[in-house]
Amino acid sequence: MSTLTKKIDFAVIISVKNANPNGDPLDGNRPRTDYDGLGEMSDVCLKRKIRDRLLENGKNIFVQSDDNKIDEFPNLRKRAEAALGSIKNIPDIRNKACAKWFDVRAFGQVFPFKGSEKKGKKNQNIDSSEDGSSGAGVSIAIRGPVTIHPAFSLESIRSHIISEQIIKSTSLEGDGINRQSDQMGMKHRIGKDVVYVTYGSMNPQLAERTGFSDEDAAVIKGILPKLFENDASSARPEGSMAVRKVIWWEHNCKSGQYSSAKVHKTLTVNTDGSHSLKNLDGLEPQEIDGF
Repeated sequence: MSTLTKKIDFAVIISVKNANPNGDPLDGNRPRTDYDGLGEMSDVCLKRKIRDRLLENGKNIFVQSDDNKIDEFPNLRKRAEAALGSIKNIPDIRNKACAKWFDVRAFGQVFPFKGSEKKGKKNQNIDSSEDGSSGAGVSIAIRGPVTIHPAFSLESIRSHIISEQIIKSTSLEGDGINRQSDQMGMKHRIGKDVVYVTYGSMNPQLAERTGFSDEDAAVIKGILPKLFENDASSARPEGSMAVRKVIWWEHNCKSGQYSSAKVHKTLTVNTDGSHSLKNLDGLEPQEIDGF
């Protein structure tokens, strides 16, 4: 299978209402904001949702969440050791990891391996040089071709955050008799319909190293409009978050006709979710409705 044959840029317009799209653990799990009060969804949060949708579509995923884990491995280390533990040189590890896991060849990954134990005793170890000449420990970094920005709201959300005090009441035995003391907590949501926008890109030069293909790009293109399907929780009830539109630009060459910065700036999104696009000669954007 050939690797990605053309540069791709994309943008996703997201609507949020009565949901906490990405809580900040350093701020009592209130919706994330930047210094200007704009709402923020981290790139890690967005990639988590992409991975979950890929997993639902039958793709092998290395970074699985506890809520959606489908194999027997309790952590990333065990999953990596099961698949890569018998391989002793770096090129083979890279190739096997990229071939096996969709998210590794898309987003990249770091695989750390120990080289030696204390007192100079070598154990299970990996050759740290490309030709296998050393037994030292090494971290193998795979740089992925797919990058995605954090999503930011188009207006400040500070005045739209609704915080509610909640009470958790449980019993020690589950019989409703031996009750624990009630525990107080807070729950936060954005009460107004707010629009967020994120941008991303796919790099053919990096795809050559991971094996990311045109077919893989088409898979991501197909799941972006469904980013929040099967993603409901008490903080994000069904229907409270949705993709309004995906804008997809396919260049006609690997290097791209224009820089990603120039392409992304052709999109203007308004606070009500409406948008406009400026033309770039020879680069036709495709608009895909959300679901």
